[in-house]
Amino acid sequence: MPGFELFGDKERKQVQDVLDSGVLMRYGFDGMRDGHWKAKELETALSAKMKSKHVHLLSSGTAALTVALASAGIGAGDEVIMPTFTFVASFESILALGAIPVLVDIDDTLTLDPSAVEKAITSKTKVVMPVHMCGSMANLEALQQICDQHDLLLLEDACQAIGGSYKGKPLGGIGDLGCFSFDYVKTITCGEGGAVITNNEAYYQNAHKYSDHGHDHIGNDRGAEAHPFLGYNFRISELNAAVGLAQLNRLDEFIALQKKNYTILREALSQVPEVTFRTVPDGGEENYSFLSFFLPTEVIAQKAHKALGENGVDACFYWYNNNWHYYRKWEHLTQLESLGNLPQEVIEGLPDYSKADFSASDHWIGRTISCLIKLSWTETEVRERAQKMAQTIQTVLNA
Repeated sequence: MPGFELFGDKERKQVQDVLDSGVLMRYGFDGMRDGHWKAKELETALSAKMKSKHVHLLSSGTAALTVALASAGIGAGDEVIMPTFTFVASFESILALGAIPVLVDIDDTLTLDPSAVEKAITSKTKVVMPVHMCGSMANLEALQQICDQHDLLLLEDACQAIGGSYKGKPLGGIGDLGCFSFDYVKTITCGEGGAVITNNEAYYQNAHKYSDHGHDHIGNDRGAEAHPFLGYNFRISELNAAVGLAQLNRLDEFIALQKKNYTILREALSQVPEVTFRTVPDGGEENYSFLSFFLPTEVIAQKAHKALGENGVDACFYWYNNNWHYYRKWEHLTQLESLGNLPQEVIEGLPDYSKADFSASDHWIGRTISCLIKLSWTETEVRERAQKMAQTIQTVLNA
């Protein structure tokens, strides 16, 4: 996995600092955060890196999405537009607040299709949530124009795209709110963790209170703190933050390695005329965590994916049949399988996705293979992999 592959002395030193300091005896809330060194350091460092006024760390990327939506006042019956290709956490975070996930098609960016977004807007729509899957971004300029026209929030789920940029701005820092995940499969990792970033003071104030049981964090006596509104526990641990700080210090190193390996693979696959690549919007730069490419048909893509595995090429994903990342396998959403009773707003407002037509998304995902870019590869290994991938795909095409 990306950042996890290169754990080393920097990460161990940060964790040891926490153990030596004794701050594990402290609570993780703002009233005593003078002693909560690593979390504050990581928030400050992320703020500078993401060019954002406010950063709040959380226990996971899913928590970040949930807290971001809650901080903007999203609740029961509100509609949030999201893509058909993402991680299940996208709709889980929306449903957790009693809001309605409105799935819309993707285009050749493998992210939200702005024209599909425009058609999905209703009087209940409150948020457009692009998900920058596999390291690249949506057409944020077009989506921002739509949001401005309809007075909607733009919330960037950049959980898979930290280090990427759009027109010179870091992904996650372009919309009203941005979210990151730092679990062990992301470009940088805390082991587990997440963050919300925003330039909006009100959203930030809401976020840090909501994520700590509604505490206002005023003063230095936790028992005397007020509760302006209901909240929950989404706090990050100091140990996770320590690892994340060391990893963030290596982000540029990781992105450079990913770009190098990505470029070698892309150059090799570019020699196969039938292979085309996902569209990156003008002014965008990926974080190079995945190389995503299209084959001519769904059948050929499935055969190529199988052949790559049989020829020892690991870490290639065919999302069309993936249980986690594509709407076709989200039976628990389409059938509303829940341990308890769902809010009436969800029952009444959720579209019948078992009958939905997402053929436009199928057209792209059905032909897509994404290759994870590993940091631990040597240049020789990358070049051998590139040659093997090109040869395998060419063999499938010629069959």
